[in-house]
Amino acid sequence: MNYVFLANGFEEIEALAVVDILRRADIEVATVSITNGYDVIGAHGIEVAADVMISDIDVELDDFIVLPGGLPGATNLRACDKLCSIIKEHFNGGGGVAAICAAPYVLGELGILKGLEAICYPGFESKLEGATISEKPVVRSGNVITGKGPGFAIPFALEIVKAQLGDDVANEIKSGMLVE
Repeated sequence: MNYVFLANGFEEIEALAVVDILRRADIEVATVSITNGYDVIGAHGIEVAADVMISDIDVELDDFIVLPGGLPGATNLRACDKLCSIIKEHFNGGGGVAAICAAPYVLGELGILKGLEAICYPGFESKLEGATISEKPVVRSGNVITGKGPGFAIPFALEIVKAQLGDDVANEIKSGMLVE
């Protein structure tokens, strides 16, 4: 199971494109609310009913943790101590972590990006502590995937598919969606 964590103020396209593309690839994925209820409000006022609450999940090593950006979504993710503990434990155990837009700053502040290549939304680079800032819009470095912003939500999601199922499956999904 892969988990896309939702906090109030999340960037809708970054969260939902990932869910959509992973499901097209037959990868199990669930949206996870870190709020007090299942309903989470995105940065642009779109309300999403999460599949599960953070208290109900058990992240396994082969799962991917995905953090969509958006503000104040990324700030709210960083403020969730339970999520930050889950991320650190998962990463330290060798599990995959992906963050896009403003959310890579969460990984930077948790010390996860040290020695890795990463990208984020312009203006957040100083928060990617220890990372080499990439010029690419989507970067996989070790078991971490980062993306630049909403316009790269599809390539970001496809990179998660590549990491789990390989290039052939990702290219098949890409082709079926008419992505160039």
